Amino acid sequence: MARYIGPRTKIARKFGDPIYGADKNLEKRNYPPGQHGMNRRRKKQSEYGMQLQEKQKAKYTYGILEKQFRNIFEKASRRKGITGENLLQLIEARLDNTIFRLGIAPSRAAARQLVSHRHITVNGEIVNIPSYTLVPGDVVSVREKSKSLEVITDSVASNNKSFSWLEWNKSNLEGKVLNYPAREEIPENIKENLIVELYSK
Repeated sequence: MARYIGPRTKIARKFGDPIYGADKNLEKRNYPPGQHGMNRRRKKQSEYGMQLQEKQKAKYTYGILEKQFRNIFEKASRRKGITGENLLQLIEARLDNTIFRLGIAPSRAAARQLVSHRHITVNGEIVNIPSYTLVPGDVVSVREKSKSLEVITDSVASNNKSFSWLEWNKSNLEGKVLNYPAREEIPENIKENLIVELYSK
């Protein structure tokens, strides 16, 4: 299975949450997609159904495939602390997500493309693996010859968000990972405890 590249509003409507950012179509049609719309929704969702939906929501939000997601969960379960928080921290520490959080790319999909096309360096070395896991202290930069790319300059100019676990140097287009984010610092609306329950069965 490849990554989903279809209509984003359709997925947002499926989960009833703007997982790809502000969406006017979702506001107008805040019911599931499909021919029967609201009538298709079951009155009560099963416990397994809720857990599965939360996992799918996290996968679509971050653009992660099933095998990758399970590997991250297994890594999170081996770490000390709360497994659900560890899971989100490891996902947030992915290179493509960090590029998006720093504002170098307008979306995670665009961030993956920048990484794959060798526009990004980590600690001075080119890294072209979007799933590369960063650790505190790592420095993420845009390659010198890539700093004039329109997608990067436009994204940086329009970015007005900052995150406490990331340090951003706008003039050098360089960011540093200070630490892993605490759960309350991660803005995504994901119930990670349901994902842990699903994988723990």
